[in-house]
Amino acid sequence: MKNAFFHIRRAIVGLLFIFSGLIKANDPLGFGYKLQEYFEVFHISFLNDFAVALAILLCTLEIVLGALLLLGFWSSKVAWGLLIIIIFFTFLTFYSAFFEVVTSCGCFGDAIPLTPWQSFIKDIVLFSMILQIFIKRKEILPVIAGKKAQQLVAGLVLILSLGFGLFTYNYLPILDFLPYKIGNNIPQLMITPPGAAPDVYEITYNLKNKSTGGTKSMTDKEYLKTEIWKDKNWEITGEPVTKLIKKGFDLKIKDLKITDSQGTDYNQEILENPYYNLVIVAYDLAKTDATGIGNLNALAINAAENYNIRTVLLTSNSAQDAESFSKKNKLVMEVFYADGIPLKSMVRANPGVLLLKQGTVINKWHFHNVPSYDELVAKYFGNN
Repeated sequence: MKNAFFHIRRAIVGLLFIFSGLIKANDPLGFGYKLQEYFEVFHISFLNDFAVALAILLCTLEIVLGALLLLGFWSSKVAWGLLIIIIFFTFLTFYSAFFEVVTSCGCFGDAIPLTPWQSFIKDIVLFSMILQIFIKRKEILPVIAGKKAQQLVAGLVLILSLGFGLFTYNYLPILDFLPYKIGNNIPQLMITPPGAAPDVYEITYNLKNKSTGGTKSMTDKEYLKTEIWKDKNWEITGEPVTKLIKKGFDLKIKDLKITDSQGTDYNQEILENPYYNLVIVAYDLAKTDATGIGNLNALAINAAENYNIRTVLLTSNSAQDAESFSKKNKLVMEVFYADGIPLKSMVRANPGVLLLKQGTVINKWHFHNVPSYDELVAKYFGNN
């Protein structure tokens, strides 16, 4: 029975590592953004340019280790690898939770958001299971005995795992868990519905008695209930501490504001256009693919001339940089500005394209797989 439980734990760990690796490999650019947050925290931002490559490699490692654990190949080396990884992740999640430096760990990407404390508890449970696997690693037997066969299967797992991450990086995630996914109406996700529960906060005051010098702390409810505020001997000292005690309605899109170079709000005009319109997202013009933006510019010219399709470019760069970029690339599209965080969520590409109509995301593409002008006409513009 104990042996059965051991293999059940082994299966759970293996499947969880595969799932965790796959869900992040589905969106390696998003995982790369999360790694950059950690790089900033630990003052190693010089690694930012390597974040995506590291993200893909880490995802591949998780998948491969999980698969090898299930297959029973090279059990001692795999057990060592799992133990080192879980110790590292446990430290990372504890550090994030205790010092409140990264609000979401990114363990399961945007599919299953976890708080740092939730992630830490998850890692503690995993650590205990992996420790048992490490202790009994010699009891794990391979499902395939031949050395060459093991190498062939392991090589295939490695190629498929690495290939999946590279594919999604170059052609967008297979599954989109972000609020700008196909089918979503952006303006609707920016509105709090009537009657929605707001966040509930608790305020704690520090008070000092002028006569005795005594101090006490009490919540805002206690402060009002006891009517201590009527007693002139007590005064509030320092800054009140505000704590979220109950999360209310979570607005899916709360930080998107599109403006022109003068700061004029263009959210409604762009997002609620009743006709097809193309929104090109290039959150960092310094890193925008030149060939990609050139192809999109040609597409914008044809779409505007033949079907009066409006194309706009959204960026987080300064107006001066955007104007210089526009002149250099002879862009015909209008340029607008928004914060980099929502732009990174809109489409995992630089540049990427959203096809909108009445605020609904009809489709979206990486610059590598944008349909040709004729294909867009046949499927969309011809029916505008």
